Amino acid sequence: MTNFATDASLALSAPRQAGPLLAIASGKGGVGKTTLAIAMAHAFARRGQRSLLVDADLGMANVDVQLGVSAASDLASVVAGDLSLAEAVNCVGEGSFDLIAGPSGSAALAGLDLENVNRLAAGVTAASMAYDRTLIDLAAGAERSTIRLAAAADDVLIVINDEPTSLTDAYAFVKTLRMRDEGACPFVVVNNAPDPAAAQNAYLGFAKTCESFLGFRPPLAGIVRRDPHVPQAIRAQVMLESRYPASDAASDIAKLVRALEHGVAVK
Repeated sequence: MTNFATDASLALSAPRQAGPLLAIASGKGGVGKTTLAIAMAHAFARRGQRSLLVDADLGMANVDVQLGVSAASDLASVVAGDLSLAEAVNCVGEGSFDLIAGPSGSAALAGLDLENVNRLAAGVTAASMAYDRTLIDLAAGAERSTIRLAAAADDVLIVINDEPTSLTDAYAFVKTLRMRDEGACPFVVVNNAPDPAAAQNAYLGFAKTCESFLGFRPPLAGIVRRDPHVPQAIRAQVMLESRYPASDAASDIAKLVRALEHGVAVK
């Protein structure tokens, strides 16, 4: 017969699946968060999941620009009350995913008050019910609106790289999120990794800090290697897997998606 301590230990070591509403976060800009969110939405869609990507970077939205699409509607129209979130959905392409764009080239929503942020969070949650997988591309950092939207998701994926500022700012984000939801346990992905050793060192340093000061060890969901095809796809405004399906980064992102879908072991 097992006791409660044994049961708890088994639960912590069991693979944990990401929920259908997944927020993509980073402590600082420049770590490739938005590019990764786009590639993940595409990868989930290619695996047969009806997927929605919400560009919730309220100050610097640019998913539509990276994709090279002209969004007929965006979150600004939703906040203004002109459209519902469901009416603001744009189809990125046949066999791909749906997009709710942010107001690119405009900081109109940067100072959105908490009441409207709460309304937006509730709306995204409701819209996600029609999809197998919904990804929220959050703004970098730990502003109150960003944390509120992260808390609305089933899970959070925090994107880091091997730069000290990335790790420090990611820790600040996680600490702030845990202040709102003490049970939050974000997944970690090391992006743009120059080599496996650097990626492991970055993750282990970040995990050790979380364990020492926050009392939990965030699970590593995956590592995405540095790949020259990524900036090439961004410049061409195309999805990475469409243009470079055999690239290292596309392979790593497909592996990351499978891990989130089928369970990541919490270590």
